[in-house]
Amino acid sequence: MVNKREDRDALAQVLADSLNKKFKDYKVAHFLDGADETPTDLTEWISTGSSMLDIAIANRPNGGIPVGRITEITGMEASGKSLVAAQILANTQKKGGLAVFIDTENAVNEEFLECLGINTKELLYIQLETVEDIFEVIENIISKVRESDKDRLVTIVVDSVAAATTRVEQEADYSKDGWSTGKAIVISKAMRKCTNMIGRQRIALIFTNQLRQKLGVMFGDPWTTSGGKALQFHASCRLRLKAAGQIKAKVNGKDQVVGIKTKCIVVKNRMGPPLRTSEFDIYFESGIDDLGGWLRILKDYGMIKQGGSWYTLTRDSGEEIKFLSKDWNGKLEADETLKAEVYKKICDKVIMDYKIENFGIDDLEHTDEAPPTG
Repeated sequence: MVNKREDRDALAQVLADSLNKKFKDYKVAHFLDGADETPTDLTEWISTGSSMLDIAIANRPNGGIPVGRITEITGMEASGKSLVAAQILANTQKKGGLAVFIDTENAVNEEFLECLGINTKELLYIQLETVEDIFEVIENIISKVRESDKDRLVTIVVDSVAAATTRVEQEADYSKDGWSTGKAIVISKAMRKCTNMIGRQRIALIFTNQLRQKLGVMFGDPWTTSGGKALQFHASCRLRLKAAGQIKAKVNGKDQVVGIKTKCIVVKNRMGPPLRTSEFDIYFESGIDDLGGWLRILKDYGMIKQGGSWYTLTRDSGEEIKFLSKDWNGKLEADETLKAEVYKKICDKVIMDYKIENFGIDDLEHTDEAPPTG
């Protein structure tokens, strides 16, 4: 086996040893050769509740939002931002981690959280008003985790940036200019500290934020978010949710809206290819319908046949399985082997694995469409 340490540049090794001796509290100089753990290593992910969105973010099986990084979830009102954040908290608890919910909107429903799978008895719920208080609490949590249980997985959700005020704003005279920029200044200062602090911990920091329309924009992305540009810059992953339609069902003999179809764009991604999209259904009673999204992907890629109301799935062994759409979730949940086989089929199709040199210029489409930035 090749010793990667012996292959390192001698001067670079001397400099690294000197720098790490100078900064005694933690290691600052690293080699990205795989011989040592580095802050760039992403070894842990937390599912969003949608396997297709997990893959769109991580571009690998069993992905999700990255631990040790900052994630921002944006969207218009009623697009599912708080729900996706809550699903991440539920999946944190399933991994044995601590879920922290910082609420600035005063809109949390305990029964709704329990429907999404959150154990509210173990959830740390914090209600705050100002961004100064939010980041002071975040720093305090990170410090206490580092002191008491640094190996514990912790997910902190701030819902939301848009609803938080500043201490100056609370006492402001609204007839005067200048007070509204205070939030962006505070967030900019705080993000510089938080980014490095969570990078050395098993901590995932998630902010929800509201999309707002820029006035007078004729070209480019017309959307922006509250709180300035600092959060957009420091976030390793930014998701933009959009309600794409309603889901209706007969309830007591009458058509009722029971959920929404949601489209998500990975606007920014430092873990995989950006600008990928994912669609999933959200039901008001139970949250994200993950397995239903699997069926949609199988249909989109032609991996399943449909005849009327019946679907036919061909297994790797050649066996054909016929079923109705309403039986799909139950069939997979009852057969873990089948579930794993279907998931592998989806991953083989959805995960992007390409080399640009394999494409000719005629194979590529160049557009003038500007990518989303807000």
